[in-house]
Amino acid sequence: MNQAFYNIICNKPLTKDVYEMKLEGDTSHITAPGQFINIKLDGFYLRRPISICDYDDKTITIIYKVVGHGTADMTTLGEGEKIDVLCGLGNGFDTSKCNGKAVLIGGGVGVPPMYNLCKKLLAEGKDVTVILGFNNKDEIFYEDEFKALGAKVFVSTVDGSYGTKGFVTDVLKDLEYDYFFTCGPMPMFKAIEKIAETSGQYSFEERMGCGFGACMGCSCKTKYGNKRICRDGPVLEREEIIW
Repeated sequence: MNQAFYNIICNKPLTKDVYEMKLEGDTSHITAPGQFINIKLDGFYLRRPISICDYDDKTITIIYKVVGHGTADMTTLGEGEKIDVLCGLGNGFDTSKCNGKAVLIGGGVGVPPMYNLCKKLLAEGKDVTVILGFNNKDEIFYEDEFKALGAKVFVSTVDGSYGTKGFVTDVLKDLEYDYFFTCGPMPMFKAIEKIAETSGQYSFEERMGCGFGACMGCSCKTKYGNKRICRDGPVLEREEIIW
């Protein structure tokens, strides 16, 4: 974990409520796709945990949705400003568990961590299919970016305004795959758990107090006892989770 001030390179809207922010700073503490950063905002007591969408040796890209006063305040930050960031938090996805056809399932703001994961799996020579789930056409983002990587991409919308009408599981049920990776809301996880035919990894979205395991406020029940989503996760393996 590293705490430092990062420079904002850009902060732009992707949809009405979803923004993409690129930061410049130390990325050496990021070791796997699926990790997150924790942002300190002036005037707010708790930091905001945001998953890492992509990174290189100098920059980090995050995507966040405006859901409250904190994230609304983030939209006002501009190029050249600095923000206090805890970087390289949590345990990410383990791509070594997948040896064949991978399916990546992202729901809403669970889409961003799938992007760097997709890049890594493709670089390892694996076959990757991506399912992106949204409520409607206006909420869709990063479909073209995933296609540009070389993955096969499906989009589902609850209202049927784009792609497959329904949920990510309406696409998943017809696919052949050897392993799955997913990030999204709990109802989506429970639906996937009912029909998934292989092992997989779930990246949990959870409210966090500290972000590094001190407060025990984001625990999840597993076969091995309670695990902290911020430190032991956010990625947990399917076989260990108690639903």
